[in-house]
Amino acid sequence: MKIKLLMIGKTTDAKLAALIDEYAGRLKYYINFEQTVIPELKNAKNLTFEQQKEREGELLLAKLEKSDEVILLDERGKHYTSIEFSDFISKKMIFSNKSMVFVVGGPYGFSEKVYQRADSQISLSKMTFSHQMIRLFFTEQLYRAMTIIKGEPYHHE
Repeated sequence: MKIKLLMIGKTTDAKLAALIDEYAGRLKYYINFEQTVIPELKNAKNLTFEQQKEREGELLLAKLEKSDEVILLDERGKHYTSIEFSDFISKKMIFSNKSMVFVVGGPYGFSEKVYQRADSQISLSKMTFSHQMIRLFFTEQLYRAMTIIKGEPYHHE
């Protein structure tokens, strides 16, 4: 199984990018993990929030395969503990041969077409974080899930 993280816009903070790369590097020992960045829209300040979401949505949808299981990282999604998230990932690894694509939208969220294409939604917190910080939180939680699945001493209960 392959797990992909699909994102709008590059991570602009070098320290944040380095931490994301650190966890992405650790993940290669457990799973086939890939990050794909879709460049931010040019002249976005000339667009309404809805227009921006629609254009970003078109770019996101163009990167997806029909067979992909698409999971949006969205504040309205299902909440998991780290253990529950590791169980979720473990079951997908056992019972599915689809690529799992986790999607981080732009600063205004997702278009309706992206919501319609999604198979599910996950929230990493009841709080709102920047779309750039979510990348780090997700990558760390995926790494944590892999260590839980393997019974390694990274996570403490």
